[in-house]
Amino acid sequence: MTTHPAPPVDRFDRRLLAPMILGSILNPINSSIVAVALVPIAVAFGAPAAETAWLVSALYVATAIGQPLVGRLVDVFGPRRLFLAGTVLTGVAGLIGVLAPTIAVLVLARVVLGFGTCSGYPASMVLIRREAKRTGQESPAGILTALAIATQTIAVVGPTLGGVLVDLGGWRATFAINVPLALAGLLLGLLVLPKDEALPDARLRFARLDWAGVGLFAATLVALLLFLMAPHLETLWLLGLSVVAAAGFAIRELRAADPFVDVRVFAGDRAILATYARSLLAATVSYGYLYGFTQWLEDGRGLSAAVTGLVLLSTFLVGIIVSVTTGRRPEVWPKLLVGGLVQVIVCAALLFVTGASPIWVLVVIAAVLGVPQGMLNLANQNALYFQADPNRIGASAGLLRTFMYLGAIVSSSASAGFFGRRADTGGLHELALFMLAACVLLVLLVLGDRRLRAVGR
Repeated sequence: MTTHPAPPVDRFDRRLLAPMILGSILNPINSSIVAVALVPIAVAFGAPAAETAWLVSALYVATAIGQPLVGRLVDVFGPRRLFLAGTVLTGVAGLIGVLAPTIAVLVLARVVLGFGTCSGYPASMVLIRREAKRTGQESPAGILTALAIATQTIAVVGPTLGGVLVDLGGWRATFAINVPLALAGLLLGLLVLPKDEALPDARLRFARLDWAGVGLFAATLVALLLFLMAPHLETLWLLGLSVVAAAGFAIRELRAADPFVDVRVFAGDRAILATYARSLLAATVSYGYLYGFTQWLEDGRGLSAAVTGLVLLSTFLVGIIVSVTTGRRPEVWPKLLVGGLVQVIVCAALLFVTGASPIWVLVVIAAVLGVPQGMLNLANQNALYFQADPNRIGASAGLLRTFMYLGAIVSSSASAGFFGRRADTGGLHELALFMLAACVLLVLLVLGDRRLRAVGR
């Protein structure tokens, strides 16, 4: 059996970076790679835009439920076990998508992808916390920056990669790419990740998990998200059901000896709740742009999938530059304020875009959005790292992703509502107004939270 030399006691084990980054990007790349495939899928199955929106929301429903659940499992059973299980499930989901004969099966593949890609990020946060404790580094800013760059900017390069894949192998290639990615993750996980502690009572621990809390949490989110997909008076009962389930969830968690989500901590810690709220708002704008603007580029502006991906590539490049430039500074308040203000500028600019707008103008808008892309996710991630209970960092990190994907679902539902059957310019302007309200609220939250200025100092 191959043995690896022990890492230096005062430095982060950089061998962990490859599996951590690969595991963490599986979810955001699947979130965005499908953006340029929505129109080809709709053509292939004769489906309207409102129906293909389920391909977006299905992944986020599964992820919103699965992230804190898998994060809690990481806390209990160890990052390596969950990392390996998640990569296997991701590969299976890719195969289902390649062979899918209907939209319904494609939606199933996206659900499986949502659960399969849940393990990488919370596993990485647990590993970072362990390495920080081992090395004595209170703030491994460089590692957190690398993870933030990987998870956030990969969501932007996804459409570019998706455009290339669609041109080369059709829309099914956007599912097939998960098979080699999963194989690479499985290999890296087996070779690099440290083995978890032996758990002779694993079955007992699994049985003792707060499954009632998990069920109520899932019911709350599913009912809420189904309402958001079709917000009408006829579906208002779903919102009521979500409220009732949420109340039951809170009561259950307050009484549970080992709760799924420790709401008592959140009730007494407004800082972490504010971090989750900022993450939701930032994601609402970011993914509204990613899906809404992308669909409009193809449908309203008439660009091909490949050209659309190239337009969005400027967001990816600027996001990387901004993250690398600012990432090693652990302070979060300046990043949140500047990122929020730039989002306001971008959303306002979208109000003046038309079907005749020159491509260079669209590229400039995409490039400017790279500034908040490179700042907001990094700042919220760093804030959570300092604010979360070290013993529940996996679950807390998973819940951060849940709020991100709640924002993504809100933006996806808004896109479906504003666009209808076609992503026209009028719908884009209505979506831009919606996004503008979200980013203005984000800026107000940042300005109103004085404690943020001390985080990371």
